[in-house]
Amino acid sequence: MDSLSQLALGAAVGVAVMGRRTAVWKAALWGGIAGTLPDLDVLIDHGDDLRNMTMHRGASHALFWLTLAAPVLAAAPALLHGERRHFKAWWLAIWLALVTHPLLDTMTVYGTHLLLPFRDEPLGVGSIFIIDPLYTVPLLIGVGVALWRRDSRGLGWNQLGLVLSTTYLAWSVVAQWHVRGTAQEALAARGTPPTRLLVTPSPLNTVLWRVVALREDGSYEEGFYSLFDAGRPMRFDRFEGTPRLREEIGDLEAVRRLANFSGGFMRLHQRDGQALVTDLRMGQEPHYVFSFLVARKQGDGWVPVEPQLQGSRGDVRRSLTWLWERSRGRDVAPPR
Repeated sequence: MDSLSQLALGAAVGVAVMGRRTAVWKAALWGGIAGTLPDLDVLIDHGDDLRNMTMHRGASHALFWLTLAAPVLAAAPALLHGERRHFKAWWLAIWLALVTHPLLDTMTVYGTHLLLPFRDEPLGVGSIFIIDPLYTVPLLIGVGVALWRRDSRGLGWNQLGLVLSTTYLAWSVVAQWHVRGTAQEALAARGTPPTRLLVTPSPLNTVLWRVVALREDGSYEEGFYSLFDAGRPMRFDRFEGTPRLREEIGDLEAVRRLANFSGGFMRLHQRDGQALVTDLRMGQEPHYVFSFLVARKQGDGWVPVEPQLQGSRGDVRRSLTWLWERSRGRDVAPPR
């Protein structure tokens, strides 16, 4: 999730755990710091753009390492504020603020290495977009009221914010499950079921969902479903694969790395003598956040190059207009 959401979640957790043991501002401050710390891994340069993308949410998001770090970090507020008698409470607050960060990240589609060092595969439920105001606002209001009132009612508002935001996460999973079933039925009715199916919300909401279906031949289909579609059949657009290009550069380390990180939801394509690999999970046709140049044409073959980010976002205003109209259930074709 975005940094503001993680800051708000960490602060809310800190206030909820510490309660009246310390000043609300102290609990919110240190909870917010702990809730933000895991994302400092973005400052690490792993060598190239693609490695930086796939190695984000790595060891700094692993439950094992965060659990080991918790008592060390908890010593800071306990000692600085002269509250050694509350060290165990600070330990619990800091630990929860740390581990809820990657747990929340895992609800997005990006991929989080939650189980390092025991398992390396990135995990991603994909039921909530990386920025969703309906998740973040209750937390901000709860923490804000707690800081303003500084009494039991303020703490109650903070708890309510946590309950509402967590309930919204649960709702997102239920909505995703419903859309997945609808998409599977629509695709099965058309013939051969896809080899893999991705169902993830469109930006800023859990009403309009994007569905990507991968096929055996490397082609894929993209469709959208709004919870207000009232039973209207899903429409899919088909995009052809590039089996020859996959055969020629599929063994490149950069291609294999993104294939593993994206769970196979990637495409290879060429443009002006350049070969690019694109993560199909984040964005929509024809604009994707993570698209990387990985090779250049030379004679009859391809020469690998250091991966360079080539992502695009398209016309934001036009996309937001379409998003609003399509979310309301209107049968509007996506901007291409």
